[in-house]
Amino acid sequence: MHQAIDTLAAWLRRARFTVVFTGAGMSTESGLPDFRSSGGLWRTGHRFEELASVTALEQAYDDFVAFYRWRIAMVAHHAPHDGHVILARWQREGRVHALITQNVDGYHQRAGSPEVIELHGTLRTVHCQRCRHPEPAETFLRDDGLACPRCGGNMRPSVVLFGEALPERALHAAEQAARQAELFLVLGSSLVVAPANWFPRLAKERGAKLVIVNRDPTPLDPLADLRIAASIREVLKAVDAGLPRA
Repeated sequence: MHQAIDTLAAWLRRARFTVVFTGAGMSTESGLPDFRSSGGLWRTGHRFEELASVTALEQAYDDFVAFYRWRIAMVAHHAPHDGHVILARWQREGRVHALITQNVDGYHQRAGSPEVIELHGTLRTVHCQRCRHPEPAETFLRDDGLACPRCGGNMRPSVVLFGEALPERALHAAEQAARQAELFLVLGSSLVVAPANWFPRLAKERGAKLVIVNRDPTPLDPLADLRIAASIREVLKAVDAGLPRA
């Protein structure tokens, strides 16, 4: 592993445009559950996909609310780890030029990342399904926070639900970053969800070095120039220790 860390540090020092792509594994190291890896079941026995859906929002709002209240409270209960903080500092130092995430917890922003491309939205805010009026996520935890104060419509988290398209602006920004990448670093993504898993492929096709840090195998492992099956937090700390201070 030491050789892999040294290699990654050397590539990070030399790359003129580095893109970091984070998935659920980045968040599980903060203590958040990964619904896909655990079989997708919530405590009621419902599948994650059933509750995190447009169908649940429209036809089972009480269950939808209970699930997302639990998720919002869970995010608030935990915090970013050292790896989030390191990535934020690398952004500020100009070592990381674009940060793309599949996660909705907002931990990159809480750690100080100045800019994050959020492919699946965020749990940091909620909005009205009818008029799009936004509110802080904390309001969703109150009984009087479920009805829009502007039009009376149902409030919902500002995440992408099953049955909804990913945001065009985020997709465009991620594509542009992937096209420019000289180093594309995947942290904690299973790389099974489309179209998000297209971005590392695009970067590789455009000549970037592809590095995947994930405990479990991914479908893109054969394309990777470097594969590290270890803790993301420990890998980032080790790489950071080998970099000159800006």
